[in-house]
Order: sequence, then C-alpha cells, then structure tokens
Amino acid sequence: MEATLVRPRRRPAGTSSPYHLLIRGQVVVVGKEPDGDSVRFNADDPDLWFSLRNGHRVEPSKQDGSVQLRLEGIDTPELHYGNDAQPFGAEARTALLEEIGFTDVQYEEGRPARVTAATPTTVPGAVLSKAAEFHGRPVAFLLVGDAVPDGPDGTWMELTEDLLRQTLNFRQLEDGFAYPMLYTSTPLRDVFRATAAQARSQAAPPNVWTLDSSSEFVLSDQSSIGPEGALILPKLFRRATDYLRAVDKGYAGNLDEWLIWVSTPQRDENDGVVIDERIEVKLSDLIEQRNRTIRFQPDLLEITFVEKS
Repeated sequence: MEATLVRPRRRPAGTSSPYHLLIRGQVVVVGKEPDGDSVRFNADDPDLWFSLRNGHRVEPSKQDGSVQLRLEGIDTPELHYGNDAQPFGAEARTALLEEIGFTDVQYEEGRPARVTAATPTTVPGAVLSKAAEFHGRPVAFLLVGDAVPDGPDGTWMELTEDLLRQTLNFRQLEDGFAYPMLYTSTPLRDVFRATAAQARSQAAPPNVWTLDSSSEFVLSDQSSIGPEGALILPKLFRRATDYLRAVDKGYAGNLDEWLIWVSTPQRDENDGVVIDERIEVKLSDLIEQRNRTIRFQPDLLEITFVEKS
C-alpha cells in the first residue's frame, strides 16, 4: 500500500533572513574528526558566538576553544555516525579539506576518521552564521582565502548569491560531494536547488547523484546502507540507522511507524517537511515500506525541512 500524505497543509514559501554575523578565525583539523560538511573552527573572538540565536548552546572546546560547525544548506555522506558510515563519506571529507587548503592529511591508524597531521596545521578563514542548532553547532557558511569578505569581525552582513558562490558549502554542492539539506531557515534555497540540479545532471565523475539510491533501497541490516551498501540521503540514513538499532532491541514495526513511535517533544525524529515550498507533511508520510524495501517518495530537490527551535 502506498503511503498517504496525512492531512497536508499549505505553507507559504516565505523567505529567510539573509543577514549573517561575520566571525573570523582558524579552521583546525589536527586531533579532530572532520567530515564533508562539518569541521572545527577557532574564532578570534569567541564571545561572538553568543550573539547568534541560541548562541548559549555553543560550547567551545576546553582544550583549544574550537567549536564544531554545521555547514548550512548541505549534507554529505556520513563518515562517522557513531560507529556507522556511508559510501562516499571519505571522498566528501577529502574534497572539503582540499578546498580549505589542507594537504598531506594523515589519519590515526585504526581510527581513520581522526586527523593526526596536516599541512598547514590551521587555515585562516571566516564563517557567516546567524544561529546555533539544537546540539550547539553554529550553522555556518565557511569561507577561506580571498573569498573572506571585507569588514570588521562581528559585522552583520547580507549573504548575497555572489557571496554564497564563494563558500565551501557551495563548492561541495556544486562538485557533487553533497546533497542539498535545506531548512525553512536557509536563505537562497532556489540557488541551492539549481546548483544541485546541475550537479545531478552530470553523469561523471562519480558523485552523490550517480550513486544515490534514496528513492528505493533494501534495508535488511546496517550493511545494506553501510560503506559497501546503498547510498541514501544522509538524514534518511541517520533515521534508518537509529531504527535498525531499535529493531535489534525488539522493535517490530516499519520505519515510518518507528518515526512516529519514537518522537517526543524533546526528541522529534519525525521531521516536518515542506514539499515544493507549498505543502507541509511529516517525514513518515513520505516513506513507503514493503517488507525490507524502502521507497522515499519525493524528489530530493523539492524538499525543505522545517527548522526545529
């Protein structure tokens, strides 16, 4: 039976504030576990984090003062979701570190996500951010080199399309190392979508789109979506991984049923999703499961997730 969109409601497309706080500092990777859409950043003025919405959630490292960034507008294959990972995660991480300017990156033996050395050890740059997410990561656009905009540290500035195109976020999307991960708070969503559509139209080299199986995949166990399995939208991977852990503990329902069952006001795994900037449904409404086959029904370029407070 096909999944039914339960009582959808129309939602105006709206716009998100384009103004972001400029925070200068250093990208750091040695001793860290970066991936394709998240790196650590040491602000020159750490007090600026508290100027962001939900800035009180940001907790700089007690060791070096760095914070983990979540790069806005993109989602790359998971490299280390707990002990689980996806195909193409290492490639996405390598692409980001190279774009930042790191070379000769070495990783810990037996712990390949952890960087032990890199040249240089840090790279100067800047982030543009307006908020921290639920887990305390600043949601940010990352810029390095000549792309860093002029202006004093702590300046609120407009994220224009030209400036967006200079960010590392945009490059990851443009080069096919990232899926778009758009929220109702994400500005310039039409630019993200157009860029992702262009990347999806390229048949080579291998990228997330040539490998993607989100529309239909078999979820038999973790290996079916692991490094040698099917590549799916990372948010869907995270939900499916948590679902499989529940199954191992005795849960007997389907994935869509688990999303409803597990969600509470404190932990809502059943995200709100806006389709084509018009109709809001729940993530569970978009999933159809027959035995072990999962179908995710929408076009990945048409979905916007509702930002959680």
